[in-house]
Amino acid sequence: MKSIVAGQWAVSALEFAELAFGVDADVDPFGSLFGGVAGESPAEWAARMDVAREVLAELLVDDPESAEVAAELLRTAPVPLHRRMAGRRPVWSGVAA
Repeated sequence: MKSIVAGQWAVSALEFAELAFGVDADVDPFGSLFGGVAGESPAEWAARMDVAREVLAELLVDDPESAEVAAELLRTAPVPLHRRMAGRRPVWSGVAA
């Protein structure tokens, strides 16, 4: 099967996606905004979500189809799981496993 998009040959799955979506994978302005980045702190996550919601509101007016994709990324974006509950201390048994 040939992988041709817009008259150009794609030699890898990444290159095929770049050609199909018209976006360079190395320059991803919105993927990390809507999808998140590994290891971000809760404060960084909250700030990113605020900006993403503002961009999504503008995107709904300009390009509703892209806004649907971005909204789905926001819904499935991983939430920071390393939040500690206030007042809770880790349990240390003092015995090695």
